Amino acid sequence: MRNCLPMELNLRKGDKVWVEDKDLAWIAADVLDSFDNKLHVETSTGKKVFVSPEKLFRRDPDDEEHNGVDDMTKLTYLHEAGVLYNLQRRYALNDIYTYTGSILIAVNPFKKLPHLYNGHMMEQYMGAPFGELSPHVFAVSDVAYRAMIDDSRSQSILVSGESGAGKTETTKLIMQYLTFVGGRATDDDRSVEQQVLESNPLLEAFGNAKTVRNDNSSRFGKFVEIQFDTNGRISGAAIRTYLLERSRVVRITDPERNYHCFYQLCASGNDAEKYKLSNPRQFHYLNQSKTYELEGVSSAEEYKNTRRAMDIVGISQDEQEGIFRTLAAILHLGNVEFSSGREHDSSVVKDPESRHHLQMAADLFKCDANLLLASLCTRSILTREGIIIKALDPNAAVTSRDTLAKTVYAHLFDWLVDKINKSVGQDPESRFQIGVLDIYGFECFKNNSFEQFCINFANEKLQQHFNEHVFKMEQDEYRKEEINWSYIEFIDNQDVLDLIEKKPIGVIALLDEACMFPRSTHESFSMKLFQNFRFHPRLEKPKFSETDFTLSHYAGKVTYQTEAFLDKNRDYTIVEHCNLLSSSKCPFVAGIFPSAPEESTRSSYKFSSVSSRFKQQLQALMETLSKTEPHYVRCVKPNSLNRPQKFESLSVLHQLRCGGVLEAVRISLAGYPTRRNYSDFVDRFGLLAPEFMDESNDEQALTEKILSKLGLGNYQLGRTKVFLRAGQIGILDSRRAEVLDASARLIQRRLRTFVTHQNFISARASAISIQAYCRGCLSRNAYATRRNAAAAVLVQKHVRRWLSRCAFVKLVSAAIVLQSCIRADSTRLKFSHQKEHRAASLIQAHWRIHKFRSAFRHRQSSIIAIQCRWRQKLAKREFRKLKQVANEAGALRLAKTKLEKRLEDLEWRLQLEKRLRTSGEEAKSSEISKLQKTLESFSLKLDAARLATINECNKNAVLEKQLDISMKEKSAVERELNGMVELKKDNALLKNSMNSLEKKNRVLEKELLNAKTNCNNTLQKLKEAEKRCSELQTSVQSLEEKLSHLENENQVLMQKTLITSPERIGQILGEKHSSAVVPAQNDRRSVFETPTPSKHIMPFSHSLSESRRSKLTAERNLENYELLSRCIKENLGFNDDKPLAACVIYKCLLHWRAFESESTAIFNIIIEGINEALKGGDENGVLPYWLSNASALLCLLQRNLRSNSFLNASAQRSGRAAYGVKSPFKLHGPDDGASHIEARYPALLFKQQLTACVEKIYGLIRDNLKKELSPLLGSCIQAPKASRGIAGKSRSPGGVPQQSPSSQWESILKFLDSLMSRLRENHVPSFFIRKLVTQVFSFINLSLFNSLLLRRECCTFSNGEYVKSGISELEKWIANAKEEFAGTSWHELNYIRQAVGFLVIHQKKKKSLDEIRQDLCPVLTIRQIYRISTMYWDDKYGTQSVSSEVVSQMRVLVDKDNQKQTSNSFLLDDDMSIPFSAEDIDKAIPVLDPSEIEPPKFVSEYTCAQSLVKKPSIASTSKQII
Repeated sequence: MRNCLPMELNLRKGDKVWVEDKDLAWIAADVLDSFDNKLHVETSTGKKVFVSPEKLFRRDPDDEEHNGVDDMTKLTYLHEAGVLYNLQRRYALNDIYTYTGSILIAVNPFKKLPHLYNGHMMEQYMGAPFGELSPHVFAVSDVAYRAMIDDSRSQSILVSGESGAGKTETTKLIMQYLTFVGGRATDDDRSVEQQVLESNPLLEAFGNAKTVRNDNSSRFGKFVEIQFDTNGRISGAAIRTYLLERSRVVRITDPERNYHCFYQLCASGNDAEKYKLSNPRQFHYLNQSKTYELEGVSSAEEYKNTRRAMDIVGISQDEQEGIFRTLAAILHLGNVEFSSGREHDSSVVKDPESRHHLQMAADLFKCDANLLLASLCTRSILTREGIIIKALDPNAAVTSRDTLAKTVYAHLFDWLVDKINKSVGQDPESRFQIGVLDIYGFECFKNNSFEQFCINFANEKLQQHFNEHVFKMEQDEYRKEEINWSYIEFIDNQDVLDLIEKKPIGVIALLDEACMFPRSTHESFSMKLFQNFRFHPRLEKPKFSETDFTLSHYAGKVTYQTEAFLDKNRDYTIVEHCNLLSSSKCPFVAGIFPSAPEESTRSSYKFSSVSSRFKQQLQALMETLSKTEPHYVRCVKPNSLNRPQKFESLSVLHQLRCGGVLEAVRISLAGYPTRRNYSDFVDRFGLLAPEFMDESNDEQALTEKILSKLGLGNYQLGRTKVFLRAGQIGILDSRRAEVLDASARLIQRRLRTFVTHQNFISARASAISIQAYCRGCLSRNAYATRRNAAAAVLVQKHVRRWLSRCAFVKLVSAAIVLQSCIRADSTRLKFSHQKEHRAASLIQAHWRIHKFRSAFRHRQSSIIAIQCRWRQKLAKREFRKLKQVANEAGALRLAKTKLEKRLEDLEWRLQLEKRLRTSGEEAKSSEISKLQKTLESFSLKLDAARLATINECNKNAVLEKQLDISMKEKSAVERELNGMVELKKDNALLKNSMNSLEKKNRVLEKELLNAKTNCNNTLQKLKEAEKRCSELQTSVQSLEEKLSHLENENQVLMQKTLITSPERIGQILGEKHSSAVVPAQNDRRSVFETPTPSKHIMPFSHSLSESRRSKLTAERNLENYELLSRCIKENLGFNDDKPLAACVIYKCLLHWRAFESESTAIFNIIIEGINEALKGGDENGVLPYWLSNASALLCLLQRNLRSNSFLNASAQRSGRAAYGVKSPFKLHGPDDGASHIEARYPALLFKQQLTACVEKIYGLIRDNLKKELSPLLGSCIQAPKASRGIAGKSRSPGGVPQQSPSSQWESILKFLDSLMSRLRENHVPSFFIRKLVTQVFSFINLSLFNSLLLRRECCTFSNGEYVKSGISELEKWIANAKEEFAGTSWHELNYIRQAVGFLVIHQKKKKSLDEIRQDLCPVLTIRQIYRISTMYWDDKYGTQSVSSEVVSQMRVLVDKDNQKQTSNSFLLDDDMSIPFSAEDIDKAIPVLDPSEIEPPKFVSEYTCAQSLVKKPSIASTSKQII
């Protein structure tokens, strides 16, 4: 700054100057003499030196007469020496505040000054003009508040300074004043103002610590944004923090301390005991320094204050508990030490004490201690081969422990700030804010690391903002005074900011790049830094270091040591730590560690750049400050000892340079630094031109004449002030000093004359005074005599009055004693009576209590007795239940044995019958024979596996039935137990027997478990058999293709033979259809029950020839086929809403025992007949008719097969052999307890074919509906355009009435009504109707939505209104159809409903992306919303689509989806699947009883079905089977 102050006037002897001093910075001196280019000066300490004029500053001689100025701009000589001296003088008088223009300089007094900050002081500054009162932080706060109210613009107050300068206290005072002027009158402790104030001690407890320079140093930056409403009242607040010093949690140096909250918790008493905490000396994170207490501060009281602040801010008790649990866990975690493990580079807990602290930390975190230890001692690395667990050595484990502690504390601090913001609340409608920035000042130490680099970078940013603001103030001042001015140059620090933050090769960018490579070191980082900025003027390389670098900041050069730059910039988050704590059972700990999304990382470390994040925060802060009007408060620390009334000039001067105060002075010096009011200028320098003083009263004209007389030209005359260049005031003072010297000599001469004259006058006055004194002594003696006489009379009067008063007081006291005795006797009598009454009442109360207690105990004993009896009863029930279960286990073993025998018998029969069939085909060619044998062997294995599966299912069914029987028996036993009250005497005997039975029951239970295990093994074997069958299925397919041709040829030959040779029919049917379905006769056994081939030949009662028997069999089969064909071809209708055709077919199959047949011929005829019926006739009538019949037949078949069982197979065969002749319709012997149908594989295959047929019919109906509905939907989506085109015309040119838009939706409604009527006329089950209607509405949703996205003319406002009205009509139809038939059809329209809802809203531009995705269109994807937003246009009102910001956000998300998804289509896909299975049909369709249905009349014409009509027992038999 000295370079901008060249000396424009030669100094002469006697001038007052400032000389630079290495101890005091600047010291006062007087010029003694001048020699060439040197001046001989004498300092105030008496030291004489020679100094060049360029190193001196002028000193105002009047400075010693006053106590400094309240504004630096009022200094006669504005330079750093004058600024420093002015601050020192004011600080000595406890004037700690000083202005520099609009900048407030606050010097920390290091003592309490309560008179400066009380309520009265705030009232004084409220509304006072700036500068009218003494400088104060309240004045700056009031200026900001008034500017916000008057100019309707947000303000900011920037508080800066080094640690210990008083930034935090100043910030609290600013907030205190703002809450005073902007608060509301309320007694509520939870008001916004009170919460804003109480947030300060809360953040201090968790963010402040003792350092070398300050006992309450803020270790983070803070920006408090206080929001105001239109009336100037506080309506909300928000706090943002920057760069918390996380390393302090785990590492401190003496005499510093850790964060205050740890010491407060240790001194909390009961809470400390609850968390197993003791003296801070016992914890590693606290005992690294020997300082545990602060002077004049009680940690216990501060803990109570912190708790109170939490209550006021709104932190619940559970959350407070979680906060202090977390702090205690961190302290315990710090005491965990590690030692080397058995394996190489591994670690274990060192000793039992460490394990105790580890367990305590796990308990406080509420997580597993082993998992916590594993997260500290190991790391998992994800590779292509899998996850690798890497052990950590003890040093790495300690580092991991410290990382966990720092991470937990940082998350806790962030949560606390967020909680304060949420509790205080932000006002979204607030238009004005006042931001208070409390941030670290410029730092330059002996060793400067990464923290100093970030702090100085932030100060560079703020300094640039500060310079621009000060320069703007200068220009405003010149413009206000209407003077001519040119551009003022000032040092711009943009180059150093570019060096630090510019991409891609700034210091931060290079640092982040180095941090991304694991092998990078600080040496490589420094080398790359010097390579890229070798010739940069702001970057230097120190001579004695290869890794350090020096930056030239605005406040001076700072050398940074890069050894820890990379480690401190890497903000590692260890995934294991986060996963462990996010799964904590403590809600608070899990809440501050939300579950992170899964990411495919190859390491458990997640890197985040601290410098880049800090740069982004800083950029956001600068953007916020740029929108506000700034006000500056520079805090200065007067000494490093933190003691009052001690001013260290060198330290203060350094702070003034770092704080930018001198830079503001330098900017002022670059223009017109000296500015005086005309009146002040004339008063001071009017003596230089006394001849002009009496000519005029115009001070501006007098000023101009004075300056013209002296010949000065570097000045400007403003409206109210005169502006002088630097050095001009020195010339004026020099001329003024010359005039004053001459005047002084004249005054001295006159003064000596005056003094002599005064001495004469004084001698004469002394003589007169002596005479007057003597006369006075005589008068005083006479007065004293008269005064003593009067005093004696007055004393006698008071003594008499005192004696009379004593007698009176004695009499009064005696009367009072008598009265008190009488009153005491009466009171004692009354008290004794009350005492007796109270005692009697107490005795009565105790007697009543005793009486009721006795009654209660008697009742309680009775209840216990009843409960014992009831438990005895329950024990007996449990005993019988266990006994029953034991019996069931024996039955299971017997059933298993029978099943195994039955399975072997069936396998033998199956093999024998296959061999018989293969022998009948020996006439065929050798190739065909081989193919058939191979196919039969494969089929045999497949059938065996499937039958085994069915057997197991039937086993389960039988077990369920047996369980039902046992439950019934249990209920019967319980009824019997009700009559066993009389057997109480046998209780002891029953208990003994029950114990023995329990032992037996345990043995039975073990056997039952073994049986279950064997059953499971059997099921496992069946599954393996199914797998083998699936493998064989592939090879069978090729054989089936060849065999299908041969079967077709056989069928053709069979038909020809039946037509041409009736005699041959018996032979063909005897060979090919020996096992075909034949109705049972009274005189013949069923051929299907024969276990051996010899039993195929059974003698008739009337012996028939072989040819006759074959002919009758063929005729019966033809009659059966004809009956089935007629039932299928003719529309039999419905009887009592039941499908007649399905019931007749089922009864025929049941009567003919087709389910027990080994042939599929009759089932093939039924399936082919249904397929032929579907091809012919009207599809609208045929398809619903056969959907109803086929589903009913499938349901009957499904329930029939589900009741099959092979448990009584042998009994069934013997029963039929003995009783089959007498009763052809009974399936079992008369002694059977239950009836079962032995269904074979063809029946199972028929069920599958029938299921496929039902699915086919359903699919045909659905596809036909879509074909009919497509043109209607196409006209609906086009109707709005057509209606707009013919608006105002009721008829077409040809005279045909135009179809209105609403008629299009009416046609859809008519279509739905006709669909519903067709389905209900054919008695289609409601299950199928519901599925069809749901898929129809899904198709409507798909068609309309895809049309909306594909055609821009459909994506309009009017079209949205039209489609919305149509959807409302559909909603009414669904409501009328009821849920039984409509189901979830309304939900199928979600896509089109939300799309048209988005089209018809008017305020699209005001909607954010989150509102659109969460509230308006939650079902739609971001790609679909983006499509609608870009295609939308309002053809009715001209409204706009969503804002460009929302569109850009959606575009970014769409691009991300393009990279992740394989399909980028925004259209909906049609669902062509069948939405049900056979099991669903069985569950949904109600039970159908075919025995109650009367067959058609033509059935009686067929002899094979006459028994269905004639014999009533058939119906009862069918009902029993179902």
